[in-house]
Amino acid sequence: MDSFFGLNLELIPYLAITLIIAFTLHEYAHAFVAYKFGDPTAKNQGRLTLAPHVHLDPIGTILIFIAGFGWAKPVPVNRFYFKNPRLAGILVSLAGPLSNLLLACLAYLLFFLLVSLGLLQGLPISILEKIELFVDVFTRLNVLLFIFNLLPFPPLDGYRILEDLAPADLRVKMTRLEPFGIIIFLVLIFTDLGDYTINPLLYDVVPSIQGTIMQWFASIFLR
Repeated sequence: MDSFFGLNLELIPYLAITLIIAFTLHEYAHAFVAYKFGDPTAKNQGRLTLAPHVHLDPIGTILIFIAGFGWAKPVPVNRFYFKNPRLAGILVSLAGPLSNLLLACLAYLLFFLLVSLGLLQGLPISILEKIELFVDVFTRLNVLLFIFNLLPFPPLDGYRILEDLAPADLRVKMTRLEPFGIIIFLVLIFTDLGDYTINPLLYDVVPSIQGTIMQWFASIFLR
């Protein structure tokens, strides 16, 4: 047996480590920015921490390996604490996806820094291949989470940003549509409609962004 639900077993440890780090920092970023804008809700519930077990949702994590998508425990946010609810709401929502983009950049920064300093020289080829595979999985999945969470479907961060940008009357209508958002999202994921909507983002845009980040850091450290 070399696969699990179509997933290469070799990748599972890399995916597990990446998800623990990515989900944890994503939710922590939401909690941290909300706290900085005056909302102590997440802090009072023990969510202002980098302890993974506080943020990971067991079912959401398992589904990543089975269905290709999943989630962490959403951070509670009380907008009534914000002096400027719209601006604070947008920045709190952006904090999660941006944390994943930052992780991807940091991974390439560390990797190419080690390469440029010659600290990876002399390692067995098998070890080098594992390091390169982990960096690829780590950056690709974090870029994926960055793009995925900015999609305009509830309860994703992109939808929350649209809510805060929308006029008050439109926000009311959007709130009424929220219960149907997950249904629309699942239809796009599991039907041919995804070939024209979500799939181009995930399978074209994600590799393109990952490649751009990699080339940028490579151009800095490997001149």
